[in-house]
Formats: sequence, structure tokens, C-alpha cells
Amino acid sequence: MDKSGKRGEIVRAALELIAEHGFHGAPMAMIADRAGVGAGTIYRYFENKEVMITELYCELEERIYPALHAGYPAEKPIRERFMHLGTSLLRYFIGSPLDFRFLEQFHNSPYGVEYRRDKVLGNREGCDVFRDLFEEGVAQQVIKELPLVLLFDLAFGPLLAMARDHILGFIQLKDSLVVRCIKACWDGIKR
Repeated sequence: MDKSGKRGEIVRAALELIAEHGFHGAPMAMIADRAGVGAGTIYRYFENKEVMITELYCELEERIYPALHAGYPAEKPIRERFMHLGTSLLRYFIGSPLDFRFLEQFHNSPYGVEYRRDKVLGNREGCDVFRDLFEEGVAQQVIKELPLVLLFDLAFGPLLAMARDHILGFIQLKDSLVVRCIKACWDGIKR
């Protein structure tokens, strides 16, 4: 196995184990075993577990960007852009349950608190399309004038719960239901 192949196997194993057992339930030795490499091999690619988790988060975030931007109607009204982003994000999560489970854990852990705070407050570069959309919507008086973090909560909190319930098998989110759910999220933030 070449160098990039080993790293890829480590990343895949880490993603699977963290999704299954959480950050603390996935020690480096278990990740190495699942990846089929020696425990010391991981440290050739990642300084420590925290660095590995952070890099994995950044890689997953980079995977989501193309899904969100594909066909993004940048010149359309706020509502249409919100519908695009919401349905794209929910479909991505439904189609990538391991990514979703990792990201959900990351954002609700000490690892992700700083990242989330910086993203919401605009102190971290990256996919700012949500923040930009909300700020523009508030300025145009199309979206409720609430703190940005609450707009994220109202718009995407339900979306995350829907993705989780779909992944757990509580509901089957077909395309028509996805669209209806994102419309309901819109109703939560529109003026």
C-alpha cells in the first residue's frame, strides 16, 4: 500500500470508528487495527489524535462544499437559495451517514466548539454561504432579525434532527419529503 493509500485507510477507519463509538471510544490503537497498519504508522501522518480529528473535520467540510455549490442559484431570491442549500445539505447527509455522524459529534464536542463559534461569527474562512445568505436576508428584511446563531439553529437544527432520524431508520426521507421539510425550516426563519 502506498503512502497516500495508508493515510486514506487510516482516515476511513477513524471515520468509521468515531461514528460508531465516539471520539473517546475510538483509541488510536483501534483505528490502526481497523486500518490494517501498525499503531506507530498513524503518527507518521498525524501528530496526535486531536490533529487527526481536526484534519478529518476539515476534509469532510471540503467534501460538502461542492455538494452545496453545485447548481447554486446565486442570483435568485433568498428563499430559492435557502431551499437549494437546505436540500443539498440534507441530501448530502442522507447519502453520507458516516460523515454526518462524525460532523454531528465534532460540532457537539470540545473539538468543534471553537470551529463552530468562529464559523458563525465569521472569524474562520471556509464555506460562508449560509452566513452570507442569512445576513443578506436580514438586511433585505426577508429573514427574521435574530442573532446569527439562532438563525442557524432554527434553520438547521431541525435539518440535523431529520438527517439523524433518517439515518437511524425512524423515517425514510424521499425527495418530496425533503423539499417539504426544508420549506418548513424556511418558515421558521422567514419574516
